[in-house]
Amino acid sequence: MLGKPAAGGRVPHGRLDDELVQRTAERRGESPDQVLDRNLAELLQELRVAFTGVQLLFAFLLTLPFQARFDSLDDVGLTVYTVTLLSTALATLTLVAPVSFHRLVFRRQQKAALVAVADRLLLTGLALLLLAITSATLLVLDVALGRPSAVVGAVVVAVFGVVLWYVLPIRQRRLGPVGDATPRP
Repeated sequence: MLGKPAAGGRVPHGRLDDELVQRTAERRGESPDQVLDRNLAELLQELRVAFTGVQLLFAFLLTLPFQARFDSLDDVGLTVYTVTLLSTALATLTLVAPVSFHRLVFRRQQKAALVAVADRLLLTGLALLLLAITSATLLVLDVALGRPSAVVGAVVVAVFGVVLWYVLPIRQRRLGPVGDATPRP
């Protein structure tokens, strides 16, 4: 159901690991189905949070071309706007994709696949959202403060986002649970 293990007993990257689900179920006193149900509920809550941000940004971007100062954007400004709009549109599509996936596999005993796919889509959507937030910052600061300040602001936002969304969680994942001093590969 969850894929065939590769060498070393692990399911190929991007799929749920049967053993991990089973160990989690045993440790928490749950069935594997309860683990998947809980994982799905957590993913859906995370998607709701991310989607709210992307919706607000997308709405803002859709109104910009109708503003008087939009015509004063130079080629760089128009390129940044295009990157921002496209990354926001792609983030929106990516973050909504688990809903469509769920509808199409509903009641077909494919919850494990749904959780695995939704997990990857959420990570991809967050990366696109980070690009959208960074480029939107660049666009707005370029108009408000000028290009040099805009570049500095966008770099600060990008670095801060990468550290908060990726570096800290990956570092913690490698360290393992709190109180466990054994580093993880």
